[in-house]
Amino acid sequence: MTATRRAGNVSLLLLLLLCLLATATGCATEQRHRPSVVVTTNILGDLTRNVVGDEAEVTVLMQPGADPHSFGVSAPQAAAMEQADLVVHNGLGLEENVLRHVEAARASGVSTLAVGESVDPMTYSGGESAGRPDPHFWTDPVRVRKAVRLIGDRVVRHVEGVDAATVRKNAERYGAELAGLHTSMGDAFASVPADRRRLVTNHHVFGYLADRYGFRVVGAVIPSGTTLASPSASDLDSLATAVRKAGVPAIFADSSQPDRLAQVLKRESGIDVDVVPLFSESLTPKGQGAATYLQMMRANTEAITEGLTSR
Repeated sequence: MTATRRAGNVSLLLLLLLCLLATATGCATEQRHRPSVVVTTNILGDLTRNVVGDEAEVTVLMQPGADPHSFGVSAPQAAAMEQADLVVHNGLGLEENVLRHVEAARASGVSTLAVGESVDPMTYSGGESAGRPDPHFWTDPVRVRKAVRLIGDRVVRHVEGVDAATVRKNAERYGAELAGLHTSMGDAFASVPADRRRLVTNHHVFGYLADRYGFRVVGAVIPSGTTLASPSASDLDSLATAVRKAGVPAIFADSSQPDRLAQVLKRESGIDVDVVPLFSESLTPKGQGAATYLQMMRANTEAITEGLTSR
């Protein structure tokens, strides 16, 4: 092989190496700058994933079955929040152990969206939380549909690199599914007689559902908007009296929490009532009944309807 030919081969190899290096660098840059959305709760995570689709990486902090009032985040998760393009959180005091990390992300320049604050929030009407904002808006699919539009708009405006048309199309498609959910829930609840539209729950979590579909919340075993509170003996006694007067056929307890207190109330009320589990504040792992928001609300609708009409 001549010196000229060897030099040409060396040049060709160098050119190939430079191309490979450029390609690898480009891939690394693309991966490093892939759009990122971090979501606090798994219910909001499901909504956000339906809106975003494949347009960005969606990271959900809260694990299935966790309690949004008490779950925390790790140091890497906190760092991911501060490096995200958008942080979606519930707000209205729900994520009690995560709020400071949301505020840190906002302070570092990350766009944040407190969904609950923008969907016409209600206030608690009774118990220890009376007068405070009620964060459990997701029990009303009409407000959830509004939340989906808000998430879509914020993603389009603040997450660079996403295809706006695709995000809007996703939000519109999922919004149509939520409209269908609202219709089916209304049809199901129409079978519950007016004198049985009374709810006793584990804590104050279904106020939005009650307001939307014409139920009355008799009370809650834990007289608060958070599971971190505890009822006193007088609280249970007062609620037992209300249960007896209202003649409710069922007490609804969160499926992810022990129903010991609901069972105690059942004994204290002096009447025969069922304790019916509902999915109230968290999605479940796949195959356990409420892996998506739509599954959760359909299951709850069936459980509430059956619990109030089966006797």
